Amino acid sequence: MKFSVNGRPVETTVAGQTPLLWVLRENLGLTGTKYGCGLGLCGACTVHLDGAAVRSCQLPAEAAVGHEITTIEGLASGAELHPLQRAWVEHDVVQCGYCQSGQLMSAAALLHQHPHPTAAELDEGMGGNICRCGTYERIRAAIKSAAGASNTTETRP
Repeated sequence: MKFSVNGRPVETTVAGQTPLLWVLRENLGLTGTKYGCGLGLCGACTVHLDGAAVRSCQLPAEAAVGHEITTIEGLASGAELHPLQRAWVEHDVVQCGYCQSGQLMSAAALLHQHPHPTAAELDEGMGGNICRCGTYERIRAAIKSAAGASNTTETRP
């Protein structure tokens, strides 16, 4: 199977039904994408498939063939952090950090689709990501900061 990960072509010989999460972590050594629930419900394993946020624990590797996968390792542009990553630091979002790569990948897909998200768009775009530490308000603030969106109202994702 051939696909692209973070702009680089890769080839793997794993079984087609192997979850992409395990290909990324075990075969390619990209451990930034985390295993959370294994059911696609928590968002810890979120990556981009051609720019759209997907749960890599539920996506069979064969579904990635011919597509571009972006992981948290590919979010930055070289040494230049992505605006969301800068905002995450600015707003001191991270507590334990386990969910943060999935949160960032969902937020990046959200801002790609809605550069200045409304509260409802923010709720929808981030609603499937769980933070056990409860840093939701800091996550929202960082997303709004990165988007330059100060016109959305606070509601829990």
